[in-house]
Amino acid sequence: MIIVMRPEATADQVDHVCALVTEAGLKPQAIQGTDLVVVAVIGDDRLKDDSKFEQVPGVDRIMRVLSPYKMAAVETTAGKRTEIRVGEGDGCIFGGVSVPVIAGPCSVEGEDKLLEIARKVKAAGAHALRGGAFKPRTNPYAFQGHGEDGLKMLAAARDLTGLPIVTEVLTPSDVELVSKYADCLQIGTRNAQNFKLLEAVGQQQKPVLFKRGMAMTINEYLQAADYILAEGNPNVILCERGIRTFEDHTRNTLPLASVPELKRRSHLPIVVDPSHGTGHAYLVPDMSRAAIAAGCDGLAIECHQDPAHAMTDGAQSITPEVLTELMGSLARVADAVDRVCRPTVSV
Repeated sequence: MIIVMRPEATADQVDHVCALVTEAGLKPQAIQGTDLVVVAVIGDDRLKDDSKFEQVPGVDRIMRVLSPYKMAAVETTAGKRTEIRVGEGDGCIFGGVSVPVIAGPCSVEGEDKLLEIARKVKAAGAHALRGGAFKPRTNPYAFQGHGEDGLKMLAAARDLTGLPIVTEVLTPSDVELVSKYADCLQIGTRNAQNFKLLEAVGQQQKPVLFKRGMAMTINEYLQAADYILAEGNPNVILCERGIRTFEDHTRNTLPLASVPELKRRSHLPIVVDPSHGTGHAYLVPDMSRAAIAAGCDGLAIECHQDPAHAMTDGAQSITPEVLTELMGSLARVADAVDRVCRPTVSV
């Protein structure tokens, strides 16, 4: 159930509604929108009689949410899209008119290399820097990342370029550490149903880039997103990164139809990752343009200055030169669909 407050409702009136929900043995979650506040009522049991809320001061209306995911549902914000800022300033906001681009290497390989690629993705016009300090690998003997040293390198790159950083967190015990350095915490596909990790990132307030599990339905995906939202963190950015199918000409199958479908079901912004979605650098530019045409709210692109010698995922990493050219065409596609994808100022 969603309790929609009036635009002029006071903080005391919202608190009063939350107290009434708690008295009913359920959990209230107040969500501040651009124009009004809604109170999501979370719990296994529905209120048999919700009429008592209709006359409470400050309440506009009561809405039932019948989908299994409550907090992620589009009804939760009364049809308003959620906008999420990553880092400081207005250059990297997901869910509005702008379509920010997150770019950088799959993994942090060393400080000199990271600072070099950070300069180049900033010069190309990207809006945020990605890079894995902790790397989940299928092969236990493969490079696992530099850990906290890698986080420090990312922080140095942010200081140099001003780009906010997005990096993955693997375990609940690492959430506090990664939050100390990162502007946005990434949940990778292998952890998309690691519910303890989802709860842990929900208990801090940094934005979370939440990748779809490689075998998850959209219904399962949005229910998993509710694990983060229900813990009190409203800053969830969905990320379509491709799913496993029978097809073998790409690493994964990138189902761009999920973008408008997720927008129909959820108020959360949606980023597309064409690098993991295809596994081939030559497919990334076309799929990036197609993703913006489909309505995505951002892109996450792997970019490396020397893909042939990348320690991880070189085959799907484009070069800074390709990124520079791509940013121009992304801007034109965005204009055609009434969006904005303007490159940042070069350093």
